[in-house]
Parts: sequence; structure tokens; C-alpha cells
Amino acid sequence: MMRNILSMENISQINYSMQTAIFDNSWREPLSLLLGLGRAAGADFIEFFLQRGNYVSSLIENSKVTAITPSLSLGAGVRVFKGKEDCYVSTNDISFNGLKVILEKALNIHSLNLSHNRIISEINLEPLRDYAEIKQKSKWLSHCSSVSEMCEIILKLNSAQQNSTRSLQSATTNGFRDWQEVMVASSEGVFAKDIRLNQSISAQVFCEDGAHRTSSHSRLGDASNPDFFRKLNTQEIAEKLSETAGNMLHADFVSSGNYPVILANQFGGVIFHEACGHLLETTAVQRNSTPFADKKGKMIAHENLTAWDEGSWENGFGSIEMDDEGMPAQRTLLIENGVLRNFLCDRTGNLLTGHPRTGSGRRQNYTFAPASRMRNTYIAPGKFTQEEMFSSIDKGIYCKKLGGGSVGSTGDFNFGVEEAWLIENGKITKPVKGATLIGQAPEVMQRISMSGNDLEISAGFCGSVSGSIYVTVGQPHIKVDSITVGGR
Repeated sequence: MMRNILSMENISQINYSMQTAIFDNSWREPLSLLLGLGRAAGADFIEFFLQRGNYVSSLIENSKVTAITPSLSLGAGVRVFKGKEDCYVSTNDISFNGLKVILEKALNIHSLNLSHNRIISEINLEPLRDYAEIKQKSKWLSHCSSVSEMCEIILKLNSAQQNSTRSLQSATTNGFRDWQEVMVASSEGVFAKDIRLNQSISAQVFCEDGAHRTSSHSRLGDASNPDFFRKLNTQEIAEKLSETAGNMLHADFVSSGNYPVILANQFGGVIFHEACGHLLETTAVQRNSTPFADKKGKMIAHENLTAWDEGSWENGFGSIEMDDEGMPAQRTLLIENGVLRNFLCDRTGNLLTGHPRTGSGRRQNYTFAPASRMRNTYIAPGKFTQEEMFSSIDKGIYCKKLGGGSVGSTGDFNFGVEEAWLIENGKITKPVKGATLIGQAPEVMQRISMSGNDLEISAGFCGSVSGSIYVTVGQPHIKVDSITVGGR
């Protein structure tokens, strides 16, 4: 039975026995009391985040299993706001006393403390929103591939890479499974839990023929499908890698200059994610490090460009049912026909910038406080066909596959192109290598004049102030009227 009024003397005598094997309704009473303690001490807002993790990865190099990395995690963090300032403290002791200790530490950072003569009222939490129960996620972990099965599949892909690729120097394949159970409880009454499952496989080949060298990389990822590894088409993955490596190994180097460029669909969306998406997170608005801070409702891109950030996309690598602040996932329109409509906003962003929350508070794990982050972010499909886009270019570059890159805090970027082709008189003619795309987000956004009708998405990782998280990038084929291409 819930206690409505307690004193500090009574609390010291309480012995809670929360269900530590699973996050369920047995956590309601202890968390509601701890939240009440924080409010009684003078905090404006308190939020607990609990997480249990089961992770395993396997690395295969040239037909040998060189690493198997398992990891079990269990911990919690508490975030405390006083005015517009907040702090975060975490622990791997999730007992009642362990959570009380980190609460007291967080309160002390704000110069708040628990008075023994203070009356404490428990926080009235909502009925548990259990997304795991709604979607029958409790069986996911037991249905996933075992470590042995995962290794067998990764070995099969590694073998296919070697058999499919000419002039091969080495073949590397990596796969992982990341299962998490999370619970959020806050002094505003939020009480929710979810189970998350992210799985991914990546493959890379390095090729050498005399002085000619190249590499090709591919990643596939999925959220919420226990059969992910079992359904992989290892031969298809290997053949695509081999094709890219074969095209690039003896290709001529591209000549540097300014070109019209067509960026391929799927992983081509990483440029929008990195060069623009981060500038639309309220973490950037808070730091005044985005040129778009005061541009809501104004044109920031070509009128043919529309972009979304989806909280939930079927099997999308960045999909979540709720964010790490307990807010249900939602679909956020970022840019509509070139006009900036919304920023990605978490609780802190809402407090400091006034923008509405979008269910975008995310973190790597319980050791990080949440921040506004992307989920499944993509440029929406347009009306143009690939043929129409290519035929509009007399001489340009087709960036069929992007590689790694870097982005500055204000949108200056450079991205290597893993597979590029010369466009001449509206036709793809020959492969070129060594291309690097260089530009600044505000300028490039204005030059995306054509969006294709062939949207595809791709799995990726995103690093920021709240750690490394799983995301989806995507786009149709798009045309950039002019961009600097570094080469020789």
C-alpha cells in the first residue's frame, strides 16, 4: 500500500525488496519515495533512469575468430534540476540505498540537502507504461542467435568476402547484439519501461595489386528483430563489397574542383545527418553553435528539400518506442520545402530554448545524462528519377558510396567517397578514386536542387555529448548543384 506522508526517521527504517531481475511495478513505491525526497529537498525536477544490458560481439579476421566480447551491465542514474541548472550522477548499485546515495550527491551539487524534520510526500506515478509488454519483447533475448550461431554466420560472410574479392589482402567481419531493458521515473509522474534490441554486422575488404590499393566497407543494422543474423544474405553482402573494391582498385584519381554531384541513396544521407542534423539539435542551439538557431520558419534549404526525423521506423536502427526521458516516440518534421519547421528537443533543450520536446532525449547508457539526439533521420523522397538527375549534368561526380568524414561544430565538413564515378554528358562513364566532398552545411543545403523517388535507409552510429547511440540515415538520390571535390 502506498504511503502518502513520511518523515526522514521513518524512511531510514524502510527495507524495500525491488525485483532486481526485471524492471516491473515493484519499483513504483521506492522510486516514488526517492522522487518525493528530492522534491522535499527543494529540487524542481528529478528523474531516475535504470538500465540492464546484455551485449556480445564477435570479430572475424581472415577466417579466424580473433575476439568475442561479452558484457553484462546494470546501473542507474539520477538527474536533478534546480532552476535552469541540472546535474547527473550514476551508480551500478541499484538498491534503494544505492539510489538514495546518488540522489543525495546530486542534491548536494545544487547545495540542497535532506532535512530530518521535513515531511516527505511520495510522487504519484502514472500506471506503468510497459512497451515491452505491449510488443511482447520479453522473449526477444532468448530468441536471438547464440554466440556460436552468430560466429558461424559471421564466419560464413567472411569466407564469402574472401571468395568473391580479387586482389584481396585481408577480410574483416564484425557483428554484435545489444539488448537493453530500461526504466524511467520522474517527479512529473512519468513511469515507463521498454526493452530494446539492436543488432548489426559490418564487413570490410582491403585489396592490393602492386601500387594500387583500395578498401570497401558495408554495415547492416536492425532494431527489434531477433532473427536478424539468421536472415542475412551473406553472399549478396560479399558480392557488393567485391564489386565496389573491384571498381575502385585501378580507377584513376579524380581531379579536384567544383562539380555538380549526385549523392546515392541510403548511406548518402550521412552528410545530411552530420552536416545539418546535428545543427538542428537543441544542444547546438544551447551552445549558440548552429547557424540555424534563429531560422525557425525561414528558408534554410532549397525548396525541393524536405527532411524528417522518425522516432519509430519498422526495424530502423535508430528506432525507439520511448526516449530516455520516458516520452513516447514521435515523427518530427525538420524541414518542409526548404523551410525550417522544428528542432530536435529534449527536456533541457525545452527549458533553455523554449522549443517543444520531440521525444529525442537519448543516451548511450545509464552513465550519461540524456541530450537531444537524432533517431531515424532522412531526406524525404522527391519527384525526380535518377535518369532526370543524371541527364541534367554535363560534367560531374556520382558519389555512389560515401566513406568516413569529419564535421565542425558550425557545419563545415569533409567526407571521403569510397566509390565515385565520373558523369559526362548525362551518363556515368568511368570510376574515379580519391574524392573528398568539402563544404559548409548552410551553403550545401541551398544547392540540393533535386530529390529522387528512391528513398532508402542505412544503419549508423552517432557520437555526441550523451555518448554513442544507434541511428538511421537515409535519403533518395539527390543532386547538389555545386560542391568542392578534393582530389589530385
